[in-house]
Amino acid sequence: MEKVRTRFAPSPTGFMHVGNLRSALYAYLFAKQHEGAFILRIEDTDLERYVDGAVDVIYHTLQESGITFDEGPNEGGLYGPYVQSERKEIYQEYAKKLIANKSAYYCFCTKERLDTLADENGIKKYDKHCLHLSAAEIEEKLANKESYVIRQNMPTTGISEFDDLVFGHVSVENKELEDHVLIKSDGMPTYNFANVVDDHLMHITHVIRGNEYLSSTPKYNLLYEAFGWEIPKYMHLTPIMKDETRKLSKRYGDANFDDFLKRGYLPEAIVNYIALLGWSPKENKEKFTMRELIDKFSVHGLSKSSSIFDEKKMKWLNGEYIKEMDFSLFLEKAVPFFEQSAIKGIYSYEKFGRLLQSRIEIFSEIPEKVDFLAKFEPYDLALFTNKKLKIDLELAKVIIQETLKQIPLLNRWDEENLHILVSRVAEKLDCKRVQVYTVLRVALTGVNVTPGGSVEMADILGKEEAVKRLHLSLEWLS
Repeated sequence: MEKVRTRFAPSPTGFMHVGNLRSALYAYLFAKQHEGAFILRIEDTDLERYVDGAVDVIYHTLQESGITFDEGPNEGGLYGPYVQSERKEIYQEYAKKLIANKSAYYCFCTKERLDTLADENGIKKYDKHCLHLSAAEIEEKLANKESYVIRQNMPTTGISEFDDLVFGHVSVENKELEDHVLIKSDGMPTYNFANVVDDHLMHITHVIRGNEYLSSTPKYNLLYEAFGWEIPKYMHLTPIMKDETRKLSKRYGDANFDDFLKRGYLPEAIVNYIALLGWSPKENKEKFTMRELIDKFSVHGLSKSSSIFDEKKMKWLNGEYIKEMDFSLFLEKAVPFFEQSAIKGIYSYEKFGRLLQSRIEIFSEIPEKVDFLAKFEPYDLALFTNKKLKIDLELAKVIIQETLKQIPLLNRWDEENLHILVSRVAEKLDCKRVQVYTVLRVALTGVNVTPGGSVEMADILGKEEAVKRLHLSLEWLS
């Protein structure tokens, strides 16, 4: 049995869109599941859209995602070069073979003539005009260095059909197929041609790509047949949608992998989530390691329906990953976001981190969760009032006064001793500890909702700052 070989063939046109990343992921999972090879090929023949540095972005994104290659521009391999712009002579050679067996032909038509072929709806379809040029006419035009493209000579009768591993049997009437361009006027191949030549020469056994290419696949198969080559198996994937009607679009900056990382998503959570956009595992489970994805991935679980990208769901999944992280790794990931916050260099990142690890879903939530502690200004004293706990402003004042009396009696300023302090205050005033905790939270922070309780806040603030804030709150209450 032939060894499975899949490929990811992105265009270097900027950031990595999650739809592209999902295609790469599925191709990687399928290859690894079958102990096959996964190849990276850079399709850079569209020179107008080429973006400097985009190849580095592709490598960085896939490295962050845990997706590795067996062959590629950096890895090398038996079937290189793996960058299409470096394979120009190869495409020219194979295009001439097609011309020789009448499966392709030179086209010298000008843009002006092509524009006249548009129907009443503005749709253009080439009319095979140059197919009928004589050998002498072609030689003369070539000798005169007239601009040309090379077009595929499509049959005008019959049906082209194939079986897709996701969509099943697909058939297209040949009369619907246009003689599309294989080699452009600049000598570079179109995607339609280069991907067929490269997939054959690189021994790709399974082509996994978006279903926008489903209707074009019969054209590609006609090229395989014209060369007498074996046709690979196809797996076409449904699009990832922004909502019910709009696809996620790289053009409009939707779902940029790098942006998600900057906003504090973990790459493994992003990969886990996009694996589930279009694929349903057999068991009722949502959290998978890469090893589990390799083991569980199945073509039979791929959907024929589009998937909607739900960032809330991905954020929840990211939160599950954060909760399970080793704390030292969590803190390492959290520090850059503490550094962007208003408490930068003021309070303990480690102490805040222990409070936040189970309370955030993405790391970029950290600044908003901690900024409240950076400044202490007059606040709404009504925050002290709590009918359910029977707290009024007078009780709040008494609790703060008693707390300030008890602080000098503390052995150490730490959470254990601060809890003892609260018990002493409650006992002295004959009130409940929950009343003391609630009053101190407001008195120390000026807010009634914090990532941790009043004891944790006091510990983070430190004795000097905590005492200062208690005195200010008492002053404002008086």
